[in-house]
Amino acid sequence: MSIVLQAKGISKNFHDPVTIQVLKDVSFEINRGEFVSVIGKSGCGKSTLLYILSTMDTDYEGDLFIDGVAMRNKKEGELALVRNEKIGFVFQFHYLLNEFSVLRNVMLPGLKLGKYTEQEVEHRAMEKLRVLGIDNEAHKMANQLSGGQKQRVAIARALINDPLIIMGDEPTGNLDKKNSQIVFDIFNELAHEFKQTLLIVTHDNEFAQSTDRIIEMEDGRIIRM
Repeated sequence: MSIVLQAKGISKNFHDPVTIQVLKDVSFEINRGEFVSVIGKSGCGKSTLLYILSTMDTDYEGDLFIDGVAMRNKKEGELALVRNEKIGFVFQFHYLLNEFSVLRNVMLPGLKLGKYTEQEVEHRAMEKLRVLGIDNEAHKMANQLSGGQKQRVAIARALINDPLIIMGDEPTGNLDKKNSQIVFDIFNELAHEFKQTLLIVTHDNEFAQSTDRIIEMEDGRIIRM
């Protein structure tokens, strides 16, 4: 089993104006192909933790390893590369750009990475859309899709650079039951058929119960795993 992500003793304080500890000594690891959910009440620190694990927040104590490499003292440019190459993001809101087609939206992180030619990126983007069953919408504008379709496009976009791990912040938070189930099924298939690693913060207990492993947080700590 290869470890994809490892958190060691991560703590975080907010100083505004008094010091509040939002994360307290959080440690865990995630193996390749695992589908892990993080649950807990609002304000328990789960989104803060996700920002640290995704390297977007570098103001913390403790250590973070992605693919065995320490993130601690990397410069912003190095971290941006890690994010683009190793991490795929799916948020509650899809953040698609309405002025672009579905295909172009999926291609953008691939073009930014600059690892493949534009033609190859386009080919890869179509493949991802096909896996998610929305390749027939590829040439529509993003704003012509339904909410559930948009979230599928956002997942395709997160997959474009074949990331080591996909991180989701409430990816079903904006969807009805039927579309939430579709998104869950996609994640499940990605984990179990394509060995994609997933770390998903969610309020949806039903969603969490069906994942491989639940990390439950309370007051900035992990209370059960």
